[in-house]
Amino acid sequence: MQLHVLTEYEKDHIGERQALPEQYLGLSDQEMDTRIAAARAELGRRVVVLGHHYQRDEVIKFADFTGDSLKLARAISTRATAEFIVFCGVHFMAESADILRAPHQKVILPDLAAGCSMADMAASDQLETAWRELEDMGVDTASIIPVTYINSSADVKAFVGEHGGVVCTSTNAAAVMKWAWERPRSGEVKVMMLPDQHLGRNTGWKMGVPLDRMVVWDPHETRGGLTPAQASQAKLILWKGHCSVHTRFNVAQIEAFRKKYPDGQVIAHPECTLDVVQAADLSGSTEFIIDAVKKSPKGTVWAVATEVHLVNRLATQVAPDRTVITLDPFGCLCSTMFRVSPNHLLWILEGLLEGRIHNQIVVPDETKRLAKLALDRMLEIH
Repeated sequence: MQLHVLTEYEKDHIGERQALPEQYLGLSDQEMDTRIAAARAELGRRVVVLGHHYQRDEVIKFADFTGDSLKLARAISTRATAEFIVFCGVHFMAESADILRAPHQKVILPDLAAGCSMADMAASDQLETAWRELEDMGVDTASIIPVTYINSSADVKAFVGEHGGVVCTSTNAAAVMKWAWERPRSGEVKVMMLPDQHLGRNTGWKMGVPLDRMVVWDPHETRGGLTPAQASQAKLILWKGHCSVHTRFNVAQIEAFRKKYPDGQVIAHPECTLDVVQAADLSGSTEFIIDAVKKSPKGTVWAVATEVHLVNRLATQVAPDRTVITLDPFGCLCSTMFRVSPNHLLWILEGLLEGRIHNQIVVPDETKRLAKLALDRMLEIH
C-alpha cells in the first residue's frame, strides 16, 4: 500500500524534479507502456536497457538485463553492438557503464537526479588527504590496498585504480579483499574499504578479521579521528560511510519477526549493521538473497532486510509459494532509485528515435583510464 501511495504522489509531482517536456507529464500507465514498448521495438538492437534490482516494477519490466551492480557490469560486454546503453539505476552505475563501454557506445541515465547518498560520502580529495595524513602518522601507504565499493564516483575509482586498488560489489567483496591481502608488499598489507563501512566490517568479520583490528576513518575529522597507534595496528581501515536504506534495519525488528514466525528465516544484505547481520540467519548480496529465497522449500517464511522493491518482487514473482516480507514493517525505499520513472524512460527512448540524446553520462578520459584499472581488476577476480 505504501508503494502505491508513493507512486501516485510521485506521478503528481514528477515535473518538480528534472524538467520533462509537458507532453511526458500526466500520461496514463497504459499509454506509457505502449509507447515504451513501441520505441524499444523500433530501436531494436541499437539500444540495451539495464535495470538494477531496486528499480520500480513499472521500469524494470522493460530491462534487457536485470541484476545487481556486478551482474550489470558484466552484461555490458554482451551487447557490444548496441549504440546506446540506457542504465535504469543511479549515477555511479552509469559512470561505471561509461568506463566499461565500447568506444562507439553512449551511456544514458534517464534521470540525472538519481544519485547515491553513500557514494557522496567519499570524495577523491578526501582520499588524497587521508593518504597524506596516514603518512604523517607513520603508516606506509605503499602497504595499503584501497578497495572501493562500486557505489562510488568515477573520481574515487580513479584514485583507487592509480594506487593499485580494486572495485568490489556486495557479491564479490570477500574475493576482492582476499585478493588485496595477497598482494606482495614490503610489510603487512592493510585494506582501506570505502565508502560503506558496514560492507567492509561484515566481510572482514566473516573472513576472520578481529574487530579490534578494524578502525573507522572519518574523513571529517583530523587524521580520520585516529591515533598513530590505531592506524598502525589496523588490518582493515573502514571509511565512515553507510547506506541510508540498509542501516534502518535493526535487531528489534528481527526479534519481533521471530516472535511472530518462530520457524521463519531472516536474510540480510551486508550493507546492514554488524549486529543485524549477526542476528540474521543468512546474509549476502541481492543476487544471493534472490537465489536463497528462490531455492528454499515451499512454505518457507522469510524476512528480507533490503530495499523494498526487491522484497516485493521476491514475494510476487520469484517465490510465490513462500511468504516473503520486508524486515522493516514500513518498508525501506531507495528514494534515488525511485527517481527513474517510466516517464523518463519514455522521454529517453523517443528522443533516440528522433536523433536526440538526453542525459548522456561522460567520464573524462584520464579519470576513465585510471578507474578502468580498478574495474578491470574486479572483473578478473573470481
